[in-house]
Amino acid sequence: MSWLQDQTVLITGGGSGLGLALVERFLNEGANIGVLQRSASKVELLKERYGNDIVVVQGDVANYEDNQLAVQETVKKFGKLDCFIGNAAVWDHGASLMSLSAEQLDTGFNELFSINVKGYLLGAKAASQELIKSEGSIIFSLSNSAFYPEGGGPLYTSSKHAAVGLIRQLAFELAPKVRVNGVGPCGMASDLRGPASLGQDQLRIMDSRTPEAIASILPLQFFPDASEFTGPFVLLASRENNRTLSGVMINADAGLGIRGIRNTAGGMNL
Repeated sequence: MSWLQDQTVLITGGGSGLGLALVERFLNEGANIGVLQRSASKVELLKERYGNDIVVVQGDVANYEDNQLAVQETVKKFGKLDCFIGNAAVWDHGASLMSLSAEQLDTGFNELFSINVKGYLLGAKAASQELIKSEGSIIFSLSNSAFYPEGGGPLYTSSKHAAVGLIRQLAFELAPKVRVNGVGPCGMASDLRGPASLGQDQLRIMDSRTPEAIASILPLQFFPDASEFTGPFVLLASRENNRTLSGVMINADAGLGIRGIRNTAGGMNL
């Protein structure tokens, strides 16, 4: 039995990585899918793969009108909206305070926060009326950087901490009609890139990290696939399975929180 049969879900950044994994998982769960995606090439790939089965809108999450259009087109096709997943993001590739100039900090902050934080806020605003009508939910993709340092530099880490505050505030404001939660994955293979203002827009996360390096810092000692993070999103989106969670962050970190990010894993010889 699918817990998301005929629910309508709008996902930002659904063209690759975790976003694409969520599109595939939610379709398999019986949901109707809308996607807001900035990259024209990824928009075309989504249309080629899924045809008219999903709604795909090309646009920028940092632009309110684009968020509005994505909501309108999704509701126009499917008649309602049950869940908004804010997922589009950029990463700073660990650029540190001392490695960045003051100008880079300024421009990098504006670009990264406009996507990682303002994009979530504008998406939630655009979706809010439809979600209140359906008594639906909002889910934001977080990161282990929402809980710990050194999963990125100060720009990325602070943006993900800001998203935690946004979840808590919106969960308060939108109760009792809308549940607002987050899922914080650890490292995975994706097309996640950096800000253009830092010259990182063509640099993917796996260009500066290896699967072995990511697996080595995780107590569960494996390199997760994006699809392996989709379960908590399904749980949080499901009305049958989640009537009680709001303002909650599921930390899907492969055990990272049970010991420090820089320590070697223990228990290998037990």
